[in-house]
Parts: sequence; structure tokens; C-alpha cells
Amino acid sequence: MTLLLAVTFVFIVLRASGDPAQMMLSDEASPEALAAFRRRWGLDGSYLEQYVTYLSAIIQGDFGDSFRDGRPALQVVMERVPVTLQLGIAALLITLLIGIPVGIMAALHRGQWADHAAMSFTIFGQSVPNFFLGIILILVFSMTLRWLPSSGTGSFWHLIMPALTLATATAATVARFTRSSMLDVLHQQFMRTAKAKGIPHDRRVLRHALPNAAIPIVTVVGMRIGGLIGGAVTIETVFAWPGVGMLFVNSVNQRDLAVVQAVVLLIALTMVVVNLIVDLTYGWLDPRIEVHNKKATA
Repeated sequence: MTLLLAVTFVFIVLRASGDPAQMMLSDEASPEALAAFRRRWGLDGSYLEQYVTYLSAIIQGDFGDSFRDGRPALQVVMERVPVTLQLGIAALLITLLIGIPVGIMAALHRGQWADHAAMSFTIFGQSVPNFFLGIILILVFSMTLRWLPSSGTGSFWHLIMPALTLATATAATVARFTRSSMLDVLHQQFMRTAKAKGIPHDRRVLRHALPNAAIPIVTVVGMRIGGLIGGAVTIETVFAWPGVGMLFVNSVNQRDLAVVQAVVLLIALTMVVVNLIVDLTYGWLDPRIEVHNKKATA
């Protein structure tokens, strides 16, 4: 249902926003040329006819052809996926390496300077638009210091600024949820019992508190993973990163309907799969959830 709604929404919006024939052909194109283009790409029927034809083709694995180069739209999109995954995985690693430790530190030092510094980071990360942060990084590290390349791909150094920009807001959100969840767990009775038994502090935090606080953390991380492709649209445009996000922006500008619809479907599918994995992870993290579900089914 989620995939169907996503495809339907983008189908309607794209066709309501302008005529692809006018965008792909010159302003001086004759009415005959426009009509021929519409017939060639199946745009001469009503919206309902186009919608039914498109859904029927998707069910058969046919996502249509790109207006720009005539190749299958799915092939065009999948060629860009590895580059976007490279950026997304790097951003995810930065998110986990920053967000979770910062959240734990803030919870363990509640009300102290470390907590205030961590919360200041979360406010900054969630408030500053990622495109603005990307531009600032380019001005500082590329234009002024000349330490890092400002655009493109091809090396580890090209990856640093885009990944850091993409990860900042996500890391801030993860840190905030980690702090809140850890504070709830640290005041539970079993934590006081573990302390009374003489269990070392680090072990109490890592082996007792963190696993019990993991469900909200896994939830927000899962949501962010699902949005990596969609969230990379702005970042890839700022840094000229040749991934799915940049392809999406160019395809929207050119009204390349098949490619845009394939990208949206890929993003929606990623969200659905990641949410399913997160739901299955709940039972592994907290067996009580699985037992509850079994009882409810019985």
C-alpha cells in the first residue's frame, strides 16, 4: 500500500506540473512534433489510461524508458545506486560513531557541562539546514584552507564533506534519543541492583543499560537509514556527487517521468524494507515483544 500511494502521488504531481514534451523539445517544436513525442512515450492518452498502463508495466518489471537517452529507467537509476550507497554508508557510520556516544555521555553527566555541550550539538545539528552546512564546509575546507575537494567523487577525500554534512542532522537526532532513552533506563530498579552487586560502571552501562535503551535508538536509526537516499538529494546537488539524488534532481528538471518514478519507488521500497527489519529487530532486542505478539495471535 505504501508503494502504491508513493507511485500514485508522484504520477499525479509530475503530470500536473507540466508537459514533458514541451520540456524535452525546443520551444520552436511544431505541434506535429509534440504530438509524435507524446505518442512515442505513451503520453497521448488520458491520465487514467497512462496510470493503468504504468501500473501494469511495473507489475511486469517494466519501469519504462528514460526520455533523455532511451535506456530503461531502472538501469539508469541502478547505475547511480552504488555511489549513493557509498555516501549513505559513510554517513551512517559517522552517525553511529557520534550520535550514540554523545547521547550516552549526556545521559551519564546529566545537568553537567558535557550534557549541555551535547544538547547544544543536537540543537545545532537539527536547526542548521544541511545544504547551508555543506556550503559552509566548502567555503572553509575547500576555498579557504584548500584541504578537501569541493565536488565530485573518486577518492576518500571527496567523501568526507558530503558524508559529514549528511550525517550531522541524523547524528544529532540519534544523540537526543539516546540520551532520553538512557535516562529512563538508568533510573530503573535493575540498574540500582546491578550497582549494589558491585558490577563495574562501564559494564553496567554497556551490558545492562544500553541494550535496554536500544529500541528507541534502533527506531530512529532505522528511519534515518530508510531516508538516506531521499536525504542525499540536496547533499549530492551541493557537492556534485553523481548519485541517485543528483539524478533525481536532473530528471525532475527535465520531466524525465520514468526515471523520477523509478527513484521514488526505490526510496519508498527502501523505507518499507528498513521499517520491516526494524520491526523484526524489536523481538530480538526485547523477547517480551515477541512473546506478547504470540499471545495476541493465539
